[in-house]
Amino acid sequence: MSPYILEADALRKDFGGFSAVAGVNLRIQRGTIHALIGPNGAGKSTVFNLLTKFLQPTGGTITYNGQDITRLRPAAVARLGIVRSFQISAVFSHMTVRDNLRVALQRRLGTSFHFWRDSAGLDVLDGRAEQLIAAVGLQDAIDVIAAELSYGRRRALEIATTLALDPELLLLDEPMAGLGREDIGTISDLIRQVGERYTVLMVEHNLSVVSALSNRITVMARGQVLAEGSYAEVSANPDVRSAYMGAAHA
Repeated sequence: MSPYILEADALRKDFGGFSAVAGVNLRIQRGTIHALIGPNGAGKSTVFNLLTKFLQPTGGTITYNGQDITRLRPAAVARLGIVRSFQISAVFSHMTVRDNLRVALQRRLGTSFHFWRDSAGLDVLDGRAEQLIAAVGLQDAIDVIAAELSYGRRRALEIATTLALDPELLLLDEPMAGLGREDIGTISDLIRQVGERYTVLMVEHNLSVVSALSNRITVMARGQVLAEGSYAEVSANPDVRSAYMGAAHA
């Protein structure tokens, strides 16, 4: 078995005459937390959308666990074990923390989401729901409506719902976006725990978080890979400092 769970070769995405992603090669090693960073407009979000099939590539290939997934649709990719979060917290605001997890866990029943069914029929899911809720530190809010949670705790709930899908590879799109200092620490600890069991690929602008969590970092600029390595390696790269880190600390 390859040490890489996900591989992209010569990945390209053109919008008209503009190449947002121009020949990106990416290797995500199993059991690691891998960060994708770069200045605004570098192409990070486009790569994320290509990997999770929300966009179809203009060229190149994407391989997951040795299977070519280049032309698969998002739902098919998710069923294979690739699950993503989004920059904006995506939970059911009008539902309780427990019910958000029960909705996510219905995938285990081998059926579609049954919003119309008597909730008593989903009691079989409560045990796993409570485990996931405790894992993200929300056991004191299990019956709280999601809209009443702080933004940081809604982020934690979103991560719990992605874990309910039992992913092998978890893609996190700017998990620290909009969080205060205390919440950043909480979510960082949560991602570190998640990384002990799952492979994680994250797009993140907070360099302190990237340096603390990531085993490996890919730096993008102008739609291409500029550098890759440990935080120490990429932060010492003069091209990276000029393109991204220098600007971030200006």
